Amino acid sequence: MVARCNEDGRASIWCCTQGPFVVRSLSAQVLGWDIGRLKVTPSEIGGGFGGKTTIYLEPLAVKLAEKSGRPVKMVMSRGDVFRATGPTSASRTHVKLGVNKTGKITAADVKLECEAGAFKGSPMQTACMTALTCYDLENFNITGYDVVVNKPKAAAYRAPGAPLTAFAVESAIDQAAKTLGLDPIDIRLSNAAKEGTVAPYGAKFPPIGLVETLEAAKAHPHYSAPLKPNQGRGIASGFWFNAGMQSSAAININENGTATVITASPDIGGSRASMALMTAETLGVPYADVNAIVADTEAAGYCDVTGGSRTTFATGRAVIMAAEKVIVSLRERAAALWELKPEQVEWRDGQAHPDPEASAGADIKPLSLAELALSAAKTGGPISAKASLTAQGAGGGFGTQICDVEIDPETGKTEIIRYTVIQDAGKAIHRAYVEGQLQGGAVQGIGWALNEEYIYDEKGCMQNASFLDYRMPVALDLPMIDTVIVEVPNPNHPFGVRGVGETPIVPALAAVANAIDSAVHARMTDLPINPPKLLKQLSAA
Repeated sequence: MVARCNEDGRASIWCCTQGPFVVRSLSAQVLGWDIGRLKVTPSEIGGGFGGKTTIYLEPLAVKLAEKSGRPVKMVMSRGDVFRATGPTSASRTHVKLGVNKTGKITAADVKLECEAGAFKGSPMQTACMTALTCYDLENFNITGYDVVVNKPKAAAYRAPGAPLTAFAVESAIDQAAKTLGLDPIDIRLSNAAKEGTVAPYGAKFPPIGLVETLEAAKAHPHYSAPLKPNQGRGIASGFWFNAGMQSSAAININENGTATVITASPDIGGSRASMALMTAETLGVPYADVNAIVADTEAAGYCDVTGGSRTTFATGRAVIMAAEKVIVSLRERAAALWELKPEQVEWRDGQAHPDPEASAGADIKPLSLAELALSAAKTGGPISAKASLTAQGAGGGFGTQICDVEIDPETGKTEIIRYTVIQDAGKAIHRAYVEGQLQGGAVQGIGWALNEEYIYDEKGCMQNASFLDYRMPVALDLPMIDTVIVEVPNPNHPFGVRGVGETPIVPALAAVANAIDSAVHARMTDLPINPPKLLKQLSAA
Protein backbone atom coordinates (compact mmCIF):
# COMPACT_ATOMS: atom_id res chain seq x y z
CA MET A 1 0.00 0.00 0.00
CA VAL A 2 1.01 3.63 -0.53
CA ALA A 3 0.15 6.60 1.69
CA ARG A 4 0.67 10.31 1.14
CA CYS A 5 -0.09 13.21 3.48
CA ASN A 6 -0.93 16.68 2.28
CA GLU A 7 0.00 19.99 3.86
CA ASP A 8 -3.63 20.48 4.89
CA GLY A 9 -3.44 17.46 7.21
CA ARG A 10 -5.31 15.06 4.97
CA ALA A 11 -4.01 11.70 3.77
CA SER A 12 -4.59 9.47 0.75
CA ILE A 13 -4.18 5.69 0.83
CA TRP A 14 -3.88 3.37 -2.18
CA CYS A 15 -4.23 -0.28 -1.20
CA CYS A 16 -5.46 -3.69 -2.37
CA THR A 17 -8.62 -4.07 -0.34
CA GLN A 18 -12.08 -5.60 -0.44
CA GLY A 19 -13.49 -2.61 1.46
CA PRO A 20 -12.11 0.92 1.01
CA PHE A 21 -14.63 2.38 3.45
CA VAL A 22 -13.58 -0.21 6.05
CA VAL A 23 -9.94 0.78 5.54
CA ARG A 24 -10.92 4.44 5.98
CA SER A 25 -12.92 3.77 9.15
CA LEU A 26 -10.43 1.42 10.85
CA SER A 27 -7.38 3.48 9.89
CA ALA A 28 -9.05 6.60 11.29
CA GLN A 29 -9.74 4.76 14.56
CA VAL A 30 -6.14 3.60 14.89
CA LEU A 31 -4.74 7.03 14.02
CA GLY A 32 -7.26 8.91 16.14
CA TRP A 33 -8.28 10.93 13.07
CA ASP A 34 -11.62 12.09 11.76
CA ILE A 35 -12.54 9.91 8.77
CA GLY A 36 -12.89 13.07 6.66
CA ARG A 37 -9.11 13.39 6.68
CA LEU A 38 -8.64 10.08 4.84
CA LYS A 39 -9.28 9.14 1.22
CA VAL A 40 -8.88 5.50 0.24
CA THR A 41 -8.48 4.35 -3.36
CA PRO A 42 -8.85 0.61 -3.92
CA SER A 43 -6.18 -0.74 -6.25
CA GLU A 44 -6.50 -3.83 -8.42
CA ILE A 45 -6.74 -6.55 -5.83
CA GLY A 46 -5.51 -9.70 -7.55
CA GLY A 47 -7.26 -12.05 -5.15
CA GLY A 48 -9.49 -11.40 -2.19
CA PHE A 49 -11.03 -14.23 -0.21
CA GLY A 50 -11.84 -12.47 3.07
CA GLY A 51 -8.38 -11.60 4.36
CA LYS A 52 -8.47 -8.20 2.66
CA THR A 53 -11.54 -6.97 4.49
CA THR A 54 -9.52 -5.34 7.26
CA ILE A 55 -6.33 -3.27 7.74
CA TYR A 56 -2.71 -4.28 8.21
CA LEU A 57 -0.02 -1.67 7.41
CA GLU A 58 -2.23 1.21 6.26
CA PRO A 59 -2.14 3.28 9.49
CA LEU A 60 1.63 2.76 9.75
CA ALA A 61 2.13 3.99 6.20
CA VAL A 62 0.02 7.09 6.90
CA LYS A 63 1.95 7.88 10.08
CA LEU A 64 5.31 7.44 8.36
CA ALA A 65 4.15 9.65 5.49
CA GLU A 66 3.03 12.29 7.98
CA LYS A 67 6.36 12.21 9.84
CA SER A 68 8.55 12.16 6.75
CA GLY A 69 6.58 14.55 4.56
CA ARG A 70 7.02 12.10 1.73
CA PRO A 71 4.86 9.37 0.16
CA VAL A 72 5.48 6.00 1.81
CA LYS A 73 5.12 2.57 0.24
CA MET A 74 4.96 -0.55 2.41
CA VAL A 75 4.99 -4.09 1.04
CA MET A 76 4.34 -7.32 2.91
CA SER A 77 6.52 -10.26 1.93
CA ARG A 78 4.97 -13.67 1.32
CA GLY A 79 6.17 -14.70 4.77
CA ASP A 80 4.56 -11.61 6.30
CA VAL A 81 1.27 -12.48 4.63
CA PHE A 82 1.38 -16.05 5.92
CA ARG A 83 2.28 -15.05 9.47
CA ALA A 84 0.32 -11.84 9.98
CA THR A 85 -2.82 -11.69 7.84
CA GLY A 86 -4.75 -14.44 9.55
CA PRO A 87 -5.49 -18.02 8.61
CA THR A 88 -8.94 -19.49 8.66
CA SER A 89 -9.83 -21.05 11.98
CA ALA A 90 -8.74 -24.48 13.04
CA SER A 91 -11.76 -26.28 14.47
CA ARG A 92 -13.15 -29.41 16.01
CA THR A 93 -16.74 -30.41 15.25
CA HIS A 94 -18.79 -33.17 16.87
CA VAL A 95 -21.93 -34.35 15.06
CA LYS A 96 -24.62 -36.73 16.28
CA LEU A 97 -27.54 -37.68 14.01
CA GLY A 98 -30.74 -39.55 14.68
CA VAL A 99 -31.88 -41.24 11.44
CA ASN A 100 -34.75 -43.69 10.93
CA LYS A 101 -34.55 -46.65 8.56
CA THR A 102 -36.04 -44.68 5.66
CA GLY A 103 -33.24 -42.12 5.92
CA LYS A 104 -35.27 -39.35 7.54
CA ILE A 105 -33.15 -37.33 9.97
CA THR A 106 -35.18 -37.10 13.17
CA ALA A 107 -32.65 -35.20 15.29
CA ALA A 108 -29.22 -33.60 15.01
CA ASP A 109 -26.71 -32.27 17.49
CA VAL A 110 -23.65 -30.25 16.43
CA LYS A 111 -20.95 -28.95 18.75
CA LEU A 112 -18.23 -26.74 17.30
CA GLU A 113 -14.98 -25.49 18.84
CA CYS A 114 -13.48 -22.79 16.64
CA GLU A 115 -10.07 -21.18 17.12
CA ALA A 116 -10.04 -17.39 17.14
CA GLY A 117 -6.34 -16.79 17.62
CA ALA A 118 -4.85 -14.50 20.24
CA PHE A 119 -8.13 -12.70 20.89
CA LYS A 120 -11.78 -13.51 20.32
CA GLY A 121 -13.51 -13.37 16.94
CA SER A 122 -13.57 -16.65 15.02
CA PRO A 123 -16.22 -17.43 12.36
CA MET A 124 -17.97 -19.61 14.91
CA GLN A 125 -21.31 -17.87 14.47
CA THR A 126 -21.56 -18.37 10.71
CA ALA A 127 -20.24 -21.93 11.08
CA CYS A 128 -23.14 -22.67 13.44
CA MET A 129 -25.68 -20.85 11.27
CA THR A 130 -24.74 -22.88 8.18
CA ALA A 131 -24.10 -26.26 9.85
CA LEU A 132 -27.53 -27.78 9.17
CA THR A 133 -28.95 -25.25 6.70
CA CYS A 134 -29.11 -27.74 3.83
CA TYR A 135 -31.71 -29.80 5.67
CA ASP A 136 -35.29 -29.46 6.82
CA LEU A 137 -35.04 -30.56 10.45
CA GLU A 138 -37.53 -30.24 13.28
CA ASN A 139 -35.23 -31.24 16.14
CA PHE A 140 -31.69 -29.98 16.37
CA ASN A 141 -29.18 -28.35 18.68
CA ILE A 142 -26.12 -26.39 17.58
CA THR A 143 -23.52 -25.16 20.08
CA GLY A 144 -20.45 -23.11 19.21
CA TYR A 145 -17.38 -22.09 21.20
CA ASP A 146 -15.04 -19.24 20.27
CA VAL A 147 -11.66 -20.48 21.54
CA VAL A 148 -8.72 -18.14 22.21
CA VAL A 149 -5.32 -19.75 21.52
CA ASN A 150 -1.69 -18.66 21.22
CA LYS A 151 -1.76 -18.25 17.45
CA PRO A 152 -2.23 -15.32 15.04
CA LYS A 153 -5.72 -13.86 14.88
CA ALA A 154 -7.97 -15.82 12.52
CA ALA A 155 -9.42 -14.05 9.51
CA ALA A 156 -12.28 -14.59 7.09
CA TYR A 157 -11.66 -17.12 4.34
CA ARG A 158 -14.19 -17.79 1.56
CA ALA A 159 -17.52 -18.66 3.24
CA PRO A 160 -15.90 -18.27 6.67
CA GLY A 161 -16.93 -21.08 9.01
CA ALA A 162 -19.23 -22.95 6.63
CA PRO A 163 -16.70 -25.49 5.30
CA LEU A 164 -15.76 -26.42 8.88
CA THR A 165 -19.18 -27.68 9.90
CA ALA A 166 -20.13 -28.88 6.40
CA PHE A 167 -17.15 -31.25 6.47
CA ALA A 168 -18.44 -32.85 9.67
CA VAL A 169 -22.17 -32.86 8.90
CA GLU A 170 -21.83 -34.10 5.31
CA SER A 171 -19.43 -36.83 6.45
CA ALA A 172 -21.91 -37.95 9.10
CA ILE A 173 -24.76 -38.03 6.59
CA ASP A 174 -22.65 -40.18 4.29
CA GLN A 175 -21.94 -42.55 7.16
CA ALA A 176 -25.66 -42.77 7.92
CA ALA A 177 -26.44 -43.57 4.27
CA LYS A 178 -23.75 -46.25 4.23
CA THR A 179 -25.04 -47.82 7.46
CA LEU A 180 -28.62 -47.89 6.20
CA GLY A 181 -27.71 -49.03 2.69
CA LEU A 182 -29.15 -45.87 1.11
CA ASP A 183 -27.99 -43.87 -1.87
CA PRO A 184 -26.10 -40.80 -0.59
CA ILE A 185 -28.07 -38.47 -2.87
CA ASP A 186 -31.42 -40.05 -1.92
CA ILE A 187 -30.83 -39.52 1.81
CA ARG A 188 -30.06 -35.88 1.12
CA LEU A 189 -33.11 -35.47 -1.11
CA SER A 190 -35.39 -36.90 1.56
CA ASN A 191 -34.18 -34.26 4.03
CA ALA A 192 -33.36 -31.34 1.73
CA ALA A 193 -34.36 -27.77 2.53
CA LYS A 194 -36.79 -26.23 0.08
CA GLU A 195 -39.08 -23.22 -0.28
CA GLY A 196 -40.78 -22.60 3.06
CA THR A 197 -38.15 -24.44 5.13
CA VAL A 198 -37.13 -22.48 8.21
CA ALA A 199 -33.34 -22.33 8.41
CA PRO A 200 -31.61 -23.02 11.74
CA TYR A 201 -30.87 -19.30 12.04
CA GLY A 202 -34.57 -18.43 11.77
CA ALA A 203 -35.14 -17.28 8.18
CA LYS A 204 -37.81 -18.88 6.00
CA PHE A 205 -36.44 -19.79 2.61
CA PRO A 206 -37.95 -18.32 -0.56
CA PRO A 207 -37.52 -20.47 -3.70
CA ILE A 208 -34.10 -22.14 -3.48
CA GLY A 209 -32.32 -24.70 -5.63
CA LEU A 210 -30.87 -27.36 -3.32
CA VAL A 211 -33.27 -30.08 -4.48
CA GLU A 212 -32.57 -29.15 -8.10
CA THR A 213 -28.80 -29.45 -7.57
CA LEU A 214 -29.23 -32.90 -6.00
CA GLU A 215 -31.49 -34.05 -8.83
CA ALA A 216 -29.02 -32.70 -11.39
CA ALA A 217 -26.22 -34.57 -9.61
CA LYS A 218 -28.12 -37.85 -9.71
CA ALA A 219 -28.92 -37.42 -13.40
CA HIS A 220 -25.38 -36.43 -14.34
CA PRO A 221 -23.33 -39.06 -16.23
CA HIS A 222 -20.57 -38.59 -13.67
CA TYR A 223 -22.70 -40.11 -10.91
CA SER A 224 -23.29 -43.40 -12.73
CA ALA A 225 -19.87 -43.78 -14.35
CA PRO A 226 -18.07 -47.04 -13.46
CA LEU A 227 -15.17 -47.05 -10.99
CA LYS A 228 -12.04 -49.18 -10.90
CA PRO A 229 -10.33 -50.72 -7.83
CA ASN A 230 -9.05 -48.16 -5.31
CA GLN A 231 -11.32 -45.54 -6.82
CA GLY A 232 -14.23 -43.97 -4.97
CA ARG A 233 -16.97 -41.40 -5.39
CA GLY A 234 -18.11 -38.83 -2.86
CA ILE A 235 -21.10 -36.52 -2.67
CA ALA A 236 -21.60 -33.44 -0.50
CA SER A 237 -23.87 -30.40 -0.42
CA GLY A 238 -23.31 -26.94 1.00
CA PHE A 239 -24.82 -23.52 1.63
CA TRP A 240 -23.63 -19.95 1.91
CA PHE A 241 -25.47 -16.68 2.37
CA ASN A 242 -25.83 -13.70 0.12
CA ALA A 243 -25.23 -10.86 2.54
CA GLY A 244 -27.24 -7.68 2.03
CA MET A 245 -25.80 -4.62 3.77
CA GLN A 246 -25.29 -1.13 2.34
CA SER A 247 -24.46 -0.25 -1.26
CA SER A 248 -24.51 2.82 -3.48
CA ALA A 249 -24.17 3.39 -7.20
CA ALA A 250 -24.13 6.28 -9.64
CA ILE A 251 -24.67 6.29 -13.40
CA ASN A 252 -23.54 9.11 -15.66
CA ILE A 253 -24.69 9.28 -19.28
CA ASN A 254 -21.97 10.63 -21.54
CA GLU A 255 -22.67 12.98 -24.44
CA ASN A 256 -22.35 10.15 -26.96
CA GLY A 257 -24.97 8.05 -25.19
CA THR A 258 -22.57 5.68 -23.43
CA ALA A 259 -22.91 5.11 -19.69
CA THR A 260 -20.41 5.11 -16.82
CA VAL A 261 -21.33 3.16 -13.70
CA ILE A 262 -19.55 4.18 -10.50
CA THR A 263 -19.46 2.11 -7.31
CA ALA A 264 -16.99 1.55 -4.48
CA SER A 265 -17.27 -2.24 -4.55
CA PRO A 266 -13.82 -3.63 -5.47
CA ASP A 267 -13.92 -6.25 -8.20
CA ILE A 268 -12.65 -9.61 -6.92
CA GLY A 269 -14.75 -11.91 -9.07
CA GLY A 270 -16.01 -10.09 -12.14
CA SER A 271 -18.40 -7.63 -10.49
CA ARG A 272 -17.56 -4.81 -12.90
CA ALA A 273 -18.80 -6.96 -15.75
CA SER A 274 -21.93 -7.79 -13.74
CA MET A 275 -22.62 -4.11 -12.99
CA ALA A 276 -22.19 -3.24 -16.67
CA LEU A 277 -24.45 -6.11 -17.76
CA MET A 278 -27.25 -5.12 -15.36
CA THR A 279 -27.00 -1.49 -16.41
CA ALA A 280 -27.10 -2.39 -20.10
CA GLU A 281 -30.05 -4.73 -19.59
CA THR A 282 -32.03 -2.12 -17.64
CA LEU A 283 -31.31 0.73 -20.06
CA GLY A 284 -31.72 -1.48 -23.12
CA VAL A 285 -28.34 -0.56 -24.59
CA PRO A 286 -25.40 -2.70 -25.78
CA TYR A 287 -23.05 -4.05 -23.11
CA ALA A 288 -20.13 -2.42 -24.96
CA ASP A 289 -21.70 1.01 -24.30
CA VAL A 290 -21.39 0.68 -20.52
CA ASN A 291 -18.19 1.18 -18.54
CA ALA A 292 -18.12 0.17 -14.86
CA ILE A 293 -15.46 1.67 -12.61
CA VAL A 294 -14.51 1.29 -8.94
CA ALA A 295 -13.95 4.70 -7.37
CA ASP A 296 -12.37 6.02 -4.19
CA THR A 297 -14.17 6.90 -0.97
CA GLU A 298 -14.62 10.54 -2.00
CA ALA A 299 -15.91 9.87 -5.52
CA ALA A 300 -18.43 7.11 -4.73
CA GLY A 301 -21.22 6.62 -2.24
CA TYR A 302 -20.77 4.28 0.70
CA CYS A 303 -20.48 0.56 -0.03
CA ASP A 304 -19.87 -2.18 2.48
CA VAL A 305 -17.13 -4.70 1.76
CA THR A 306 -16.98 -6.89 -1.29
CA GLY A 307 -17.58 -10.10 0.61
CA GLY A 308 -20.31 -12.39 1.83
CA SER A 309 -21.29 -13.04 -1.81
CA ARG A 310 -23.13 -9.71 -1.61
CA THR A 311 -21.79 -7.52 -4.41
CA THR A 312 -23.70 -8.75 -7.45
CA PHE A 313 -26.82 -8.98 -5.30
CA ALA A 314 -26.67 -5.78 -3.21
CA THR A 315 -24.54 -3.38 -5.25
CA GLY A 316 -26.23 -4.79 -8.34
CA ARG A 317 -29.60 -3.74 -6.93
CA ALA A 318 -28.26 -0.22 -6.32
CA VAL A 319 -27.04 -0.11 -9.93
CA ILE A 320 -30.46 -1.22 -11.22
CA MET A 321 -32.19 1.42 -9.08
CA ALA A 322 -29.88 4.11 -10.47
CA ALA A 323 -30.54 2.91 -14.02
CA GLU A 324 -34.29 3.06 -13.41
CA LYS A 325 -33.89 6.67 -12.21
CA VAL A 326 -31.98 7.45 -15.41
CA ILE A 327 -34.91 6.05 -17.40
CA VAL A 328 -37.34 8.33 -15.50
CA SER A 329 -35.16 11.31 -16.45
CA LEU A 330 -34.95 10.17 -20.07
CA ARG A 331 -38.73 9.86 -20.32
CA GLU A 332 -39.14 13.34 -18.86
CA ARG A 333 -36.65 14.82 -21.34
CA ALA A 334 -38.25 13.10 -24.32
CA ALA A 335 -41.68 14.28 -23.14
CA ALA A 336 -40.38 17.87 -22.98
CA LEU A 337 -39.03 17.67 -26.52
CA TRP A 338 -42.30 16.21 -27.79
CA GLU A 339 -44.51 18.45 -25.61
CA LEU A 340 -46.09 15.40 -23.97
CA LYS A 341 -46.50 14.29 -20.40
CA PRO A 342 -43.82 11.89 -19.03
CA GLU A 343 -46.45 9.20 -18.53
CA GLN A 344 -47.14 9.40 -22.26
CA VAL A 345 -43.59 8.24 -23.01
CA GLU A 346 -42.42 4.64 -22.84
CA TRP A 347 -38.79 3.55 -22.61
CA ARG A 348 -37.97 0.27 -24.34
CA ASP A 349 -35.09 -1.20 -26.31
CA GLY A 350 -32.87 1.75 -25.48
CA GLN A 351 -35.25 4.34 -26.96
CA ALA A 352 -38.02 6.69 -25.88
CA HIS A 353 -41.32 5.95 -27.66
CA PRO A 354 -44.38 8.22 -27.60
CA ASP A 355 -47.74 6.83 -26.64
CA PRO A 356 -49.51 6.10 -29.96
CA GLU A 357 -52.75 7.70 -28.80
CA ALA A 358 -51.07 10.85 -27.48
CA SER A 359 -49.04 11.30 -30.65
CA ALA A 360 -51.80 10.42 -33.10
CA GLY A 361 -51.43 12.39 -36.32
CA ALA A 362 -47.94 13.60 -35.45
CA ASP A 363 -44.79 12.32 -37.11
CA ILE A 364 -42.80 11.56 -33.94
CA LYS A 365 -39.87 9.19 -34.24
CA PRO A 366 -38.32 7.37 -31.26
CA LEU A 367 -35.37 9.05 -29.57
CA SER A 368 -32.32 6.96 -28.74
CA LEU A 369 -30.22 7.38 -25.63
CA ALA A 370 -27.48 8.97 -27.74
CA GLU A 371 -29.93 11.52 -29.18
CA LEU A 372 -31.29 12.41 -25.76
CA ALA A 373 -27.76 12.74 -24.38
CA LEU A 374 -26.84 15.08 -27.23
CA SER A 375 -29.77 17.35 -26.38
CA ALA A 376 -29.24 17.21 -22.61
CA ALA A 377 -28.22 20.88 -22.37
CA LYS A 378 -31.68 21.87 -23.66
CA THR A 379 -33.62 19.49 -21.42
CA GLY A 380 -32.16 20.05 -17.97
CA GLY A 381 -28.42 19.44 -18.14
CA PRO A 382 -26.28 16.31 -17.67
CA ILE A 383 -28.10 13.01 -17.32
CA SER A 384 -27.14 11.15 -14.16
CA ALA A 385 -28.67 9.34 -11.22
CA LYS A 386 -27.64 7.88 -7.88
CA ALA A 387 -29.14 5.19 -5.69
CA SER A 388 -28.40 3.74 -2.26
CA LEU A 389 -29.97 0.98 -0.24
CA THR A 390 -29.59 -1.45 2.61
CA ALA A 391 -30.33 -4.69 0.78
CA GLN A 392 -32.70 -7.04 2.55
CA GLY A 393 -33.92 -10.58 1.89
CA ALA A 394 -30.74 -11.64 0.17
CA GLY A 395 -31.41 -15.37 0.16
CA GLY A 396 -28.50 -17.72 -0.35
CA GLY A 397 -26.84 -20.23 -2.58
CA PHE A 398 -26.84 -24.04 -2.46
CA GLY A 399 -24.59 -26.46 -4.26
CA THR A 400 -23.80 -30.17 -4.60
CA GLN A 401 -20.50 -31.64 -5.69
CA ILE A 402 -19.39 -35.05 -7.01
CA CYS A 403 -15.78 -36.11 -6.47
CA ASP A 404 -13.97 -39.18 -7.79
CA VAL A 405 -10.60 -40.13 -6.33
CA GLU A 406 -8.01 -42.83 -6.85
CA ILE A 407 -5.88 -43.93 -3.90
CA ASP A 408 -2.41 -45.43 -4.09
CA PRO A 409 -2.55 -47.92 -1.18
CA GLU A 410 1.25 -48.12 -1.02
CA THR A 411 1.90 -44.39 -0.61
CA GLY A 412 -1.43 -43.00 0.60
CA LYS A 413 -1.50 -40.49 -2.25
CA THR A 414 -4.94 -39.25 -3.31
CA GLU A 415 -5.53 -38.24 -6.91
CA ILE A 416 -8.66 -36.38 -7.99
CA ILE A 417 -9.66 -38.09 -11.23
CA ARG A 418 -13.03 -36.42 -11.89
CA TYR A 419 -14.91 -33.55 -10.28
CA THR A 420 -18.29 -31.94 -10.95
CA VAL A 421 -19.69 -28.81 -9.32
CA ILE A 422 -23.45 -28.24 -9.46
CA GLN A 423 -24.80 -24.98 -8.07
CA ASP A 424 -27.90 -22.81 -8.04
CA ALA A 425 -26.83 -19.42 -9.43
CA GLY A 426 -30.32 -17.90 -9.40
CA LYS A 427 -29.78 -16.39 -12.82
CA ALA A 428 -26.30 -16.61 -14.31
CA ILE A 429 -25.92 -13.23 -15.98
CA HIS A 430 -22.32 -13.95 -17.01
CA ARG A 431 -22.01 -17.72 -17.38
CA ALA A 432 -18.25 -17.81 -17.99
CA TYR A 433 -17.59 -15.87 -14.78
CA VAL A 434 -19.98 -18.09 -12.85
CA GLU A 435 -18.21 -21.18 -14.14
CA GLY A 436 -14.86 -19.73 -13.08
CA GLN A 437 -16.16 -19.04 -9.58
CA LEU A 438 -17.49 -22.59 -9.21
CA GLN A 439 -14.20 -24.09 -10.36
CA GLY A 440 -12.05 -21.79 -8.23
CA GLY A 441 -14.02 -22.41 -5.06
CA ALA A 442 -13.89 -26.17 -5.57
CA VAL A 443 -10.13 -26.07 -6.11
CA GLN A 444 -9.61 -24.16 -2.86
CA GLY A 445 -11.76 -26.72 -1.05
CA ILE A 446 -9.79 -29.59 -2.58
CA GLY A 447 -6.56 -27.96 -1.42
CA TRP A 448 -7.99 -27.62 2.09
CA ALA A 449 -9.04 -31.26 2.06
CA LEU A 450 -5.79 -32.77 0.82
CA ASN A 451 -2.79 -30.51 1.34
CA GLU A 452 -3.14 -27.08 2.83
CA GLU A 453 -2.41 -26.39 6.50
CA TYR A 454 -0.59 -23.92 8.71
CA ILE A 455 1.98 -25.76 10.83
CA TYR A 456 2.85 -24.20 14.19
CA ASP A 457 5.44 -25.12 16.79
CA GLU A 458 4.71 -25.30 20.50
CA LYS A 459 5.27 -21.53 20.80
CA GLY A 460 2.67 -20.71 18.17
CA CYS A 461 5.22 -19.80 15.48
CA MET A 462 4.39 -20.77 11.91
CA GLN A 463 6.83 -23.26 10.40
CA ASN A 464 5.79 -23.30 6.72
CA ALA A 465 5.42 -19.65 5.77
CA SER A 466 6.26 -20.02 2.07
CA PHE A 467 4.88 -21.71 -1.01
CA LEU A 468 7.88 -24.03 -0.87
CA ASP A 469 6.37 -25.65 2.24
CA TYR A 470 2.70 -24.65 2.00
CA ARG A 471 1.29 -26.96 -0.65
CA MET A 472 -1.48 -25.49 -2.84
CA PRO A 473 -3.01 -27.47 -5.72
CA VAL A 474 -1.88 -26.45 -9.18
CA ALA A 475 -3.33 -27.25 -12.59
CA LEU A 476 -1.26 -30.44 -12.90
CA ASP A 477 -2.86 -31.79 -9.71
CA LEU A 478 -6.43 -31.66 -10.95
CA PRO A 479 -8.63 -32.71 -13.85
CA MET A 480 -10.84 -30.27 -15.70
CA ILE A 481 -13.61 -29.43 -13.25
CA ASP A 482 -17.05 -29.78 -14.84
CA THR A 483 -19.77 -27.35 -13.88
CA VAL A 484 -23.55 -27.49 -14.03
CA ILE A 485 -25.36 -24.20 -13.46
CA VAL A 486 -28.85 -24.62 -12.00
CA GLU A 487 -31.09 -21.56 -12.23
CA VAL A 488 -33.80 -21.08 -9.61
CA PRO A 489 -34.34 -17.29 -9.73
CA ASN A 490 -33.86 -15.33 -6.54
CA PRO A 491 -37.17 -13.50 -5.97
CA ASN A 492 -35.38 -10.75 -4.05
CA HIS A 493 -33.37 -9.54 -7.04
CA PRO A 494 -34.86 -7.97 -10.19
CA PHE A 495 -32.88 -10.34 -12.43
CA GLY A 496 -33.06 -13.35 -10.11
CA VAL A 497 -29.35 -13.18 -9.29
CA ARG A 498 -27.62 -15.03 -6.45
CA GLY A 499 -24.02 -14.47 -5.40
CA VAL A 500 -22.04 -17.59 -6.33
CA GLY A 501 -18.47 -17.00 -5.21
CA GLU A 502 -18.36 -18.65 -1.80
CA THR A 503 -20.75 -21.61 -1.88
CA PRO A 504 -18.46 -23.82 -4.05
CA ILE A 505 -15.79 -24.13 -1.37
CA VAL A 506 -18.27 -25.41 1.22
CA PRO A 507 -19.05 -28.99 0.04
CA ALA A 508 -15.59 -29.76 -1.32
CA LEU A 509 -13.93 -30.90 1.92
CA ALA A 510 -16.60 -33.51 2.63
CA ALA A 511 -16.92 -34.56 -1.02
CA VAL A 512 -13.22 -35.48 -1.06
CA ALA A 513 -13.36 -37.25 2.32
CA ASN A 514 -16.47 -39.20 1.32
CA ALA A 515 -14.80 -40.26 -1.94
CA ILE A 516 -11.75 -41.52 -0.04
CA ASP A 517 -13.96 -43.54 2.29
CA SER A 518 -15.77 -44.98 -0.73
CA ALA A 519 -12.45 -45.97 -2.32
CA VAL A 520 -10.59 -47.59 0.59
CA HIS A 521 -13.08 -47.74 3.48
CA ALA A 522 -11.14 -45.22 5.55
CA ARG A 523 -13.23 -42.58 7.27
CA MET A 524 -10.91 -39.58 7.65
CA THR A 525 -11.95 -36.97 10.20
CA ASP A 526 -8.78 -34.87 10.35
CA LEU A 527 -7.83 -32.48 7.55
CA PRO A 528 -5.77 -32.26 5.46
CA ILE A 529 -5.88 -35.88 4.33
CA ASN A 530 -2.24 -35.99 3.30
CA PRO A 531 -0.47 -39.25 2.34
CA PRO A 532 1.11 -39.95 5.77
CA LYS A 533 -2.25 -39.61 7.56
CA LEU A 534 -4.10 -41.76 5.05
CA LEU A 535 -1.37 -44.39 4.96
CA LYS A 536 -1.45 -44.59 8.76
CA GLN A 537 -5.22 -45.08 8.66
CA LEU A 538 -4.93 -47.77 5.99
CA SER A 539 -2.21 -49.56 7.95
CA ALA A 540 -4.36 -49.60 11.08
CA ALA A 541 -7.39 -51.02 9.25
